[in-house]
Amino acid sequence: MSTTNSATAAWLTQEAFDRLTAELDHLSGAGRADIVQKIEAARQEGDLKENGGYHAAKEEQGKIEARIRQLTALLRDAHVGEAPADDGIVEPGMLVIARIAGDEEKFLLGSREIAGDSDIDVFSEKSPLGAAIIGHKEGDKLSYIAPNGKEIPVEIVSAKPYAG
Repeated sequence: MSTTNSATAAWLTQEAFDRLTAELDHLSGAGRADIVQKIEAARQEGDLKENGGYHAAKEEQGKIEARIRQLTALLRDAHVGEAPADDGIVEPGMLVIARIAGDEEKFLLGSREIAGDSDIDVFSEKSPLGAAIIGHKEGDKLSYIAPNGKEIPVEIVSAKPYAG
């Protein structure tokens, strides 16, 4: 567990860190072994050029390896800790309600991994909106430049620690 303050570090709750570590352990062990067995079984079926099972298993293997690399990097650089203070200041790990271009939106600021299976919208603190609102507090009015070049007005309505 790292507690780096690097700009690349993602903030994770202890629960999210533990869940992702378990996923990485599974993919690195049983997940890899399972896909190797599937590939070997498909290889035994003969001609690999027209073997749909073989190609599907190789594609699945590529996805598993990509997820292992993603999780390894995320967990290596993660800042793990308790939820941020309930002080109304926007920071990673906060559930934010903001009026964006006149529309009220509710979202989590931080990593998609914090939200787990929740269907809540998530904005990275590195996104244009996330970078613009970090450090602001409830009641603050500001604007940011969207990727399309338009200036978007934002008002922070509330910022509370995300409880999951």
